[in-house]
Amino acid sequence: MQAPTLASTLLPASGSRSATLRNVALAVAGSLLMVLAAKIKVPFWPVPMTLQTLAVLGIGAAYGPRLGAATMALYIAYGLAGLPVFTNTPPVAAGPLYLVGPTGGFLVGFVLAAAIAGWAAERGASLVRLVGGLVLADLVLLAIGCLWLAFGAQMAGGVSGVGLGKAFAFGVQPFLLGEALKVALVACFAGAGWSLIRRRG
Repeated sequence: MQAPTLASTLLPASGSRSATLRNVALAVAGSLLMVLAAKIKVPFWPVPMTLQTLAVLGIGAAYGPRLGAATMALYIAYGLAGLPVFTNTPPVAAGPLYLVGPTGGFLVGFVLAAAIAGWAAERGASLVRLVGGLVLADLVLLAIGCLWLAFGAQMAGGVSGVGLGKAFAFGVQPFLLGEALKVALVACFAGAGWSLIRRRG
């Protein structure tokens, strides 16, 4: 049985049908939040600065591992279907080919990061598990994105990847301070949420 999450505790369902409807509504809402977070950005090459990792960690922490990962998959599915939901769409066209670009690894990493964050923030999780799990989720996301940018991303001129040094310098290093702040914010949010629930009984 899946452990209680912030979302399932704050929005209890009376049966399997209502639980399914709630989860569908949450997934749609979370995926739309991801679209909004993608469009709030600071232009930066080859990976722009956005609020998406904050949304990924927050959605994972609130929804739990399964629904969090499913929400990220739904968001990616919008883009694969051609909807302009990714950070660089437009001007770059959405669709399956977008995933072979510089940010493709980060998009795939969203799914795993949300799952790890969801596990970290389940009811009963210790502070060490919460913070450690969120840090792990962020590191996994950055690692997948960095490795893809280094070796697999299709760059201008048909070049595959920019090399590990440049991938870290441009795709990871500029974001580290911001990522630490995002982890702290989500940890505070999740911890405060569970504390409030416990006080209410």
